[in-house]
Amino acid sequence: MKEVDGMSQELRDLVSNIVVDFGQFHEALKHRAKELEAKGEDSDVVNKIIMGADAMKDSANIYLSWARHYIALSEGGASESEEGEEDSPDFGF
Repeated sequence: MKEVDGMSQELRDLVSNIVVDFGQFHEALKHRAKELEAKGEDSDVVNKIIMGADAMKDSANIYLSWARHYIALSEGGASESEEGEEDSPDFGF
């Protein structure tokens, strides 16, 4: 793999920040659902928020995996035909 240049590092840093932000968003949304549940709010709404938080996490993992793939591709470290990105250890936040 080629040496990481300034733009590659900037892309890597952006993805790292997104990982942190998505993780915080997921936890905050689940926390909000627990607050609503404790207040006796509609259980259907609470369940939708919890399910939505999990769906957002799953979607974020897919986009983050693709972002990492394209960064690696731009650095010459991945081929266009690589499959199984979701099996890599960095799949997820």
